[in-house]
Amino acid sequence: MSDATTLQTLLSTGTETAAAIGAPSRKALTHGELRALIARTVARLNELGAGRNDRVAIVQPNGPEMAACFLAVASGTASAPLNPAYRQDEFEFYLGDLNARLLIAMQGVDTPARAAAAKLGVPIVELVPDTAAGAGSFTLQGNGAGSAAASGGFAQPDDVAMVLHTSGTTSRPKIVPLSQKNLCASAGNIRRTLAFTTQDRGLNIMPLFHIHGLIAGVLAPVSAGSEVFCSPGFDALKFFGWMDECHPTWYTAVPTMHQAILTRAPRNKEIIAKNPLRFLRSSSSSIPPQVITELEAVFGAPLIEAYGMTEATHQMASNPLPPAQRKPGSVGLAAGPEVQIMDEAGNILAPNTVGEIVIRGPNVTVGYENNPKANAEGFTNGWFRTGDQGVKDAEGYVSLTGRLKEIINRGGEKISPREIDEVIMDHPAVSQVVCFAVPHPKLGEEVGAAVVLKEGATATEKDIQAFVATRVADFKVPKKVLILPEIPKGATGKLQRIGLAQKLGLA
Repeated sequence: MSDATTLQTLLSTGTETAAAIGAPSRKALTHGELRALIARTVARLNELGAGRNDRVAIVQPNGPEMAACFLAVASGTASAPLNPAYRQDEFEFYLGDLNARLLIAMQGVDTPARAAAAKLGVPIVELVPDTAAGAGSFTLQGNGAGSAAASGGFAQPDDVAMVLHTSGTTSRPKIVPLSQKNLCASAGNIRRTLAFTTQDRGLNIMPLFHIHGLIAGVLAPVSAGSEVFCSPGFDALKFFGWMDECHPTWYTAVPTMHQAILTRAPRNKEIIAKNPLRFLRSSSSSIPPQVITELEAVFGAPLIEAYGMTEATHQMASNPLPPAQRKPGSVGLAAGPEVQIMDEAGNILAPNTVGEIVIRGPNVTVGYENNPKANAEGFTNGWFRTGDQGVKDAEGYVSLTGRLKEIINRGGEKISPREIDEVIMDHPAVSQVVCFAVPHPKLGEEVGAAVVLKEGATATEKDIQAFVATRVADFKVPKKVLILPEIPKGATGKLQRIGLAQKLGLA
């Protein structure tokens, strides 16, 4: 299984009759049924004119059909999952930039992607759910591209399995092609890190247009022969009901989801006690150590913090499962690719030295598509530069100190917003915080903070500033603290520092 270099091989091991994909109030799709569905779908895509390396855009609501559709499309073509919340202009940009051969949309679901595809002349294929069959079952209807695919059948190891765009917070989004080999390597890395077995069942609440949900939430556990129970998308009010229905052994989420789950946990102690988890996993942005402590106490299970990004087909480092040591505040040990710290000149640095985190390995993309400038900046001596600043200790545990682009430069004084986040999280009234750069006419940038208070708690801007002032140097104390009912989030539930000052009217 660890040697698999195509999804066809990777997904061939699950027991024929064991559950592979579940969903609320649905019977499960077995591994045997999933493999048959994948084979039928690849053949159907070939008939519709899409074959190996052809881009097939998928716009689906979260749920079992999206999970099964991704696995099937990625097995024979280059899948391009897109965020269903995009507007028509955004769909036009992405479909055009991808040179999409087809768009798969769910029958009966109105999406601006349809108008965008029609405008660009991209054929629309309808995904028709088969609700009488196992969760995720579907057929594809439509006329496609008018001629059969040039190269059909299952994809080969070096073929592109998935195409995603980087978030593009500071520049035009870049196209990241990920090969069959990249996806298989990453699924294997996650499977080993989390010791998945056929007895595991994951409750997926992550969006399935996002690398975290697709690879850690779906592909890795299914490739281990276990089951993924697909929710229709994250909902803190429904989480414990799903937990009681599916009896999961684990779930993965971004920190904002974990924090929303924590606020509902006191009302759901019985369900938690009845459905013991083997572990919880957090990735995609940093989770405050205070939240880790609280989650572990509530669920009586270890929280495994991992570090991932699109260019690495998700996972790069992870804290290990017990009995190995977990270091709260660190993203753990290299978990697949090699991980090092590099200086600006391209030298690998000694332990405990701050620099840029760099990676290389079989799960790392070979480079951005049609973007020589980004590739020249992104790769040095075969290492991919992540754009994250961090440090690796003598035992190999990696800690992030911030995104290089997010470091606040206050008149030459460099401030890591994550450091101030952790201080503010210690304030007894604070439930959530994100610090960010606020433009300043003389200093260039100042520290700003957006804060959500715990239910029933009170604190003012001055209270929080006074609290921080007892713990850090004066220049690091936020000059502006906004107390908000909620902090604006990106499409995947991540808190985004870049552009937050503009969003909150401080720029």
